[in-house]
Amino acid sequence: MIIPFVSCMLKINDPALSLGMRNAARYASIAIFLLMAASDTLDGYLARTKKQVTKLGAFLDPIADKLLITCACLLLVSQRAVVQTDERVFLLPSTVVVFIIGKDLFLLIGFLVVYFLTSRVHIAPMLIGKIANALQLSMVGSVLVAPEVYSVFPGWIWFMRTLWWSAAAAAILATIIYIRNGSRYIEQYEQGSVSREV
Repeated sequence: MIIPFVSCMLKINDPALSLGMRNAARYASIAIFLLMAASDTLDGYLARTKKQVTKLGAFLDPIADKLLITCACLLLVSQRAVVQTDERVFLLPSTVVVFIIGKDLFLLIGFLVVYFLTSRVHIAPMLIGKIANALQLSMVGSVLVAPEVYSVFPGWIWFMRTLWWSAAAAAILATIIYIRNGSRYIEQYEQGSVSREV
């Protein structure tokens, strides 16, 4: 569903399309995004309640989340897919995007380091990671619906800015915590290896 989402987002400012078609593309983007977010939540809930959590699912689910957030952030920070009205542009700050995507790059590097040093796939979801993901999804959703909400509630811009920087702060905090936990895991593994050799 990420592919049709990106496709629709790339059409919201296409000068070759009429205003109605551009708005329809944004509404389709909103619908696809909400469906992805809802299905992700439902999938996680069913896996936990029915005790069908698998290692493959624990690996693929965060990858799908990161692909969605990365694509959405890159689109919302670009002029081609920026959400706007005649009087206001709702452009995602590039600093926020750097923090969010940077977190995912650090986590990917950390995952590879842990794997190469231990030959084990170590995935340990944490509360801060879930909070960061929820804030990022909310941030993207708030920008997508901004034209309609802002026309009724001008204070929406401040709510969005709060979400932007909260998502960035959560990304930074999650990165620090995951790096610390990854380092501890490597230390514990090495200590275990030494004791087995002795």
